[in-house]
Formats: sequence, C-alpha cells, structure tokens
Amino acid sequence: MNNAAVNVSSQLEQAQALTLPSRQEMLARSPSVNTFWNSNQQLLVSAWKEWETSSNGSLLEASETLIDEKLQSAVNSAWDDPSTENLVKDLWQEAAPGVYTAQFFKPEKLIELRHYLDGVATAGIPLKPPYGIVLNRHGAMLDERSEGYLAAPSFQAFYRKLLDKYMRPIARLLFPEVYGYDSQTFGFSIQWQAGMDTSLRLHTDASSVTMNINMNLSDEKLTGSEVDFYDPITGSIKRLSFEPGTAMIHRGNVPHASQAIRSGERSNMVLWLYGDQMQTPYASKQQNPVSARERWSIPSGVRDRSAPF
Repeated sequence: MNNAAVNVSSQLEQAQALTLPSRQEMLARSPSVNTFWNSNQQLLVSAWKEWETSSNGSLLEASETLIDEKLQSAVNSAWDDPSTENLVKDLWQEAAPGVYTAQFFKPEKLIELRHYLDGVATAGIPLKPPYGIVLNRHGAMLDERSEGYLAAPSFQAFYRKLLDKYMRPIARLLFPEVYGYDSQTFGFSIQWQAGMDTSLRLHTDASSVTMNINMNLSDEKLTGSEVDFYDPITGSIKRLSFEPGTAMIHRGNVPHASQAIRSGERSNMVLWLYGDQMQTPYASKQQNPVSARERWSIPSGVRDRSAPF
C-alpha cells in the first residue's frame, strides 16, 4: 500500500477516534466546542470523503429519483421555459395563511434517503447537532457554512440540487419579495422522539423562507408532533400535520411551533434561504418586479460563512 493510501485511510480512523465535546459543553456554548470543530474541520471533511469511497461507505444519488414525478416534471419544464412556472405553483396548496404544502419526495423512495442517513449516523464521524432545537440528539448540520456539517460529497451534491433547482425558484414564485434575499443557504436534519427532544415553542426563523420536508416512511406511525402556525392578523392558530415525503414552505417570519410527539418518531429535513450576511426582506411586498427568467436562475455570488447557529 502506498503512502497516499495510508494517509487517506488514517483520516477516517482519526476522525472516528475523536471525542465529541459533552452535551453540557455544547449547550453552554463553551469555547472548547468551537475549538474542537475548527481544529478538526479539514480532518472531518476528508473523513466523510473517505467514508463514501470505502467499502463501508455509501452514496446518495444526486439525480432526482427521490423527487415526486409531478413536481420534477413541472420544475424541469420551468427551467427550460420559465413561462410554464405556474405548473409548479399549481402543485402547492395553501394549508394555512402563507404556508404552502406539496408532495416533494416519493414516499416509496424515501427508504433510500433514510438508509443513507442511517449509515451516516453509524459512521462514527462526529457531526454537530442543531443547537436551535434543544441540541437535537439525532440531527445534523447539512450546509458547508456550519461547523461539523455532513460533508459527504454525494450528500452535498444532493443537498445543493434540492436548494438550487427546487427550493429557491419555488420560494421566489410563492413569495416574490424574497428575490435578492435568497442567495445564502442553511440546512439541518432533525428527529423528534417521544421522551427526548419532543417539541419546539412558538418562534420565527432567521430565514427569508423555510422549507420543512417530512422524511418519515409510510409505515412509521406516530402521534402528536403537529406543527402550529400562528396568524398575527386574526390571532388564530392552524394546526397541520403532513404525510411522508410532503413539504411545508413559508416565510421565516411566520410564527410556528411543534407540538410534543407522544409516540413514534418524526424525521425532517429543514432548509433555509436568506440573503448575504443573513439579510431577510423587511416586508412581504416586493419592491421591484422580477421576471420569470430571473426567478429560475442561480445567484452568481459567493456563499458566505454567516450561519444562525
């Protein structure tokens, strides 16, 4: 075995041998936590790459085999001819004021994504859990701007496609004022479990737009864990639950809360868009008209390092 092979192999082993900061240190935002992630950043990136290429690793297809066929067809049509974008808009139903839902993943194909994430969870490579949801024990940071993110190359290709090809133009279509406040991305996965991280109080997000995708399999039964959306105009609350593979999308400033899960588990992928240095639009009224062609485009600027947590 040559020296290069030895070095690559040792990176995975070194990453698996690392000891994560304690839960208490992470909740207290101890300086040692930032030191741990920053000092091991390149080692973790290299370890995830090796994990995917090793015999024990796995790959996640960056193709769109997981995407609902109707959504995929409509989105592909809009990228080819933006004048057809209403085909995409028609798939999203307003389930609460300013909250839209649609089938995003094929329920029968979610097993592939969940199998991949199960492999990630048992890879032995440290992952930073999301702080914003009581340090969810079974979650992971997904965006490269985050410390300790899921840096596996095939996942990152899949993640970028979800955001660039799907979420951003859909957000611009449903919420026109976010154009220009959607160049930067953020994402995390979470898993709600009865008796652990079970609920989330009423809050708003530090995003222009949030998309929450249910990754539960069709045979995974649960009770509770509904999402409440508060209407500041009427003072009413709309309680929603969503089926496997469906997505909810809303402005980040819409107050919402997750009810306690009483039994079972709920797995979600949460994606955010915001502008450079975490800027968000000040109002829900678009200042300058944007063409369909502009909506179906990818920002040309660089991705910055600003992250909410």
